[in-house]
Amino acid sequence: MSASAKAPPQTSSIRRFLLEKLDIRGAVVHLNDVWQALQAGRHYPPAVASLLGQMAAVTVVIAGNLKQAGRLTFQIQGQGPVGLLVVDCSEALNLRAMARVDDPASAASAPVDEALPRLIGDGRLQLTLDIPSMREPYSSLVPLEGHSVASVFEHYLVQSEQQPAGLWLACNGDSAVALFLQKLPGADTRDADGWSRVHTLAQTVRADELLDLDAETLLRRLFAEEDVRLFDARPVIHHWPPDRDKVIGMLRSLGEDEVRRLLAEHHEVVVEDDLSNLRYRFDAADIERIFARSPEPPPTLH
Repeated sequence: MSASAKAPPQTSSIRRFLLEKLDIRGAVVHLNDVWQALQAGRHYPPAVASLLGQMAAVTVVIAGNLKQAGRLTFQIQGQGPVGLLVVDCSEALNLRAMARVDDPASAASAPVDEALPRLIGDGRLQLTLDIPSMREPYSSLVPLEGHSVASVFEHYLVQSEQQPAGLWLACNGDSAVALFLQKLPGADTRDADGWSRVHTLAQTVRADELLDLDAETLLRRLFAEEDVRLFDARPVIHHWPPDRDKVIGMLRSLGEDEVRRLLAEHHEVVVEDDLSNLRYRFDAADIERIFARSPEPPPTLH
């Protein structure tokens, strides 16, 4: 196996690989510091965090394999205790995510291994892909097919790319990890039994191996008899700094009367950017400056 040096354990990355003699490709995603940043201050119940972390990892898998770089957004919508899960990934693999918990008590009591059916219920998966060369973003909406995040996205990949695929996901408080395999069109001419053999080996992977092992060690352990070409790590980041001018513009577009009504009702105006995990607070003096069009942007960020 050809590979570059191991990445530090606190970095987040995707590492693509190829089983060259079999025409089977794959990827290993580790979200460490990024996953911790996505959770910061959220206090999601364990089952909700598990769903969101797995969804974040598989979104990076798909974004990292796009033929044309673009911004990819996945949403899982349901009627259960969790009404919405969103993961957004830019072409630079800049990741953000959020979950909307509508019934915190039910979400807190849901077992992690039954999280998707218990928390989402009868739901839908929506993909939005925004590529600069396209006149408008591509969007698709399909029913959820499967009882886990892995099975839902595995089914989606097989249907959208018309090639067999496999996904194995794991998530805890520190990391979210994905292992992906896909059979390429010429695989059967290389080795008629290759896909079956490799897929069966991958099914033996345990959650603790996904979480604890770096990509090189994991692939060597799973596919010891195969020739695996492991490509350099591509970093995944979470960098969404505050955009104060944008928030001020949004408040102005609401209109002064509406903003002052909110201020009178709540004694402050709070704007939450759930997807980027940012919150802006405006007091009465801030509002005065905004509508006086003061050149000094006033919001305080928490």
